[in-house]
Amino acid sequence: MENTVSLMEYEEWKHCIVVRCRITLTRDFIDKRLAELVDKKHEKTIQFERLYGTRYKERIVNHFKRARLELKEKLT
Repeated sequence: MENTVSLMEYEEWKHCIVVRCRITLTRDFIDKRLAELVDKKHEKTIQFERLYGTRYKERIVNHFKRARLELKEKLT
């Protein structure tokens, strides 16, 4: 399923998470979401892929990896 949501670049995604959803991108939050998203048997991952497709899921995984890297760089 291809839609406008799947066209989000990293900065747009981060703005949605941090500003609109008011979620702090902590290491714990990022690690938990990544663990779920890479687990093909996890119920949330199955639902996510069903709604948005594998390609979009991979893009979101990459966004979380980038956020983790930014957080790590910020802390050093």
